[in-house]
Amino acid sequence: MNALLRCLALLCWAALAAAPAAAQTAGGDAGFVVVTHPGVGKVDAATLQRLYTGRAIEVAGQPVTVVNLAPGVPARDRFLAQVVGLDNDRYVAYWTVRRHVGKGIPPREFRTPAELLEHVRATPGSIGYLPPADVKPGVAVVPLKP
Repeated sequence: MNALLRCLALLCWAALAAAPAAAQTAGGDAGFVVVTHPGVGKVDAATLQRLYTGRAIEVAGQPVTVVNLAPGVPARDRFLAQVVGLDNDRYVAYWTVRRHVGKGIPPREFRTPAELLEHVRATPGSIGYLPPADVKPGVAVVPLKP
């Protein structure tokens, strides 16, 4: 059983390493906008990929917490594909293995963009993403560059 878990972990890591890591922009045609609580340092696509896969927990020395939209929300699918480099099924499988081997828990999920926005506004150090039309004042928008 331990060998099977190692094999699954290696497959997840290999898929992640082979996937594209960067979105061209954080808005418009990307289908999502990355938002942070005001005061979170500069974040790039590579850092976001490490944060959303549990391989990093801080930005510029500041602890951060990332949050996701629920499966089925189009912005989630676009974000996972363009920034994390995985589709939803592979992302869930990645976190299932990671959780099972004691390497963390997946980011908290919110059913609606409004719930995620309110959480990011109210929680210092939080990072999330939204459809561009759902961005409201009170959060910082992160422009992503490769």
